[in-house]
Parts: sequence; C-alpha cells; structure tokens
Amino acid sequence: MASKLSILTSVAVATAAAIFSASAFADVDAVAAKKLARKDHCLRCHAVAKKKEGPSYQSVAYKYKGQADAADKLYTHLTSGEKVKLSDGHEENHKIATAKNDAEIRNLISWILAQ
Repeated sequence: MASKLSILTSVAVATAAAIFSASAFADVDAVAAKKLARKDHCLRCHAVAKKKEGPSYQSVAYKYKGQADAADKLYTHLTSGEKVKLSDGHEENHKIATAKNDAEIRNLISWILAQ
C-alpha cells in the first residue's frame, strides 16, 4: 500500500510541475519565435540544444532560471547591441532584434527561457 501511495504522490507532483511549467509559458508562440530567430539570423550563432558560436538556448534558459529579471536582461541584450565575446576571444556587437514590436521580442525571449 505504501508503494502505491508513493507512486501516486510522485505522479501527482510530476503532473503539478508539468502543469505549472507549461502555464508559465502558455502564451509563447513558438512558431513566431522561431520565425523571428530565423529572420534575424539568431540561429547562425545559437541553437536550441548545442553550443555554436553563442550559447545554446537551453543553457541560456538554465543560466536565467529562477531570476525574476531574466526577461528584462535578455530584452536589453537583444535590443542594445551590447558587446559579446566570441569563442576565438574577440568581441563584437550583438545583432539587434528587428521585430515589428516589443511583443515579438518578448515572445522570442519567452520561447528561449522555455527551452
């Protein structure tokens, strides 16, 4: 009986976690985010799961996990053209997002943080 209760408890906790994490990013339009990432050539330096010239989106999401100001930090990064250090050691300005409005950039950021 105890093992059944343990299994049911584990299932309930996993289900609640999945519902919570999905609801946090329920408003993400992944198709639009990927379209903007392709249009702005983000995928030249970034990939979802592997490091390229820039970090993977999964590692970015991990880096900012639990930080209340994560979206704001990424927004500044994507819109300011601040310097980034590349793997060969030289620095250059990060490409500025060319979205029509802030909502598109915020959607891209939400998609990145959901990885």
